[in-house]
Amino acid sequence: MPHVVIKMHEGRDEAQKRRIAELVTQAIMEGAGCKESSVSVAIEDVPAADWTSTVYRPEIEPALDRLYKKPGYMPD
Repeated sequence: MPHVVIKMHEGRDEAQKRRIAELVTQAIMEGAGCKESSVSVAIEDVPAADWTSTVYRPEIEPALDRLYKKPGYMPD
């Protein structure tokens, strides 16, 4: 039962978010070998000014050794 939470800078419209969810769902189905009904995807908008304090420092930085795809940036 994969559940994916996507946090990204705010600004995408609902059509873009639906498309992202569809693409992620397809990738999860292929990679995990599961049915579409098993996948859920949430998208959380984060203001750019809050990214470092609410996402990078508390979630990304402590998990760098577990990330299968690491970010290509370092926050200020």
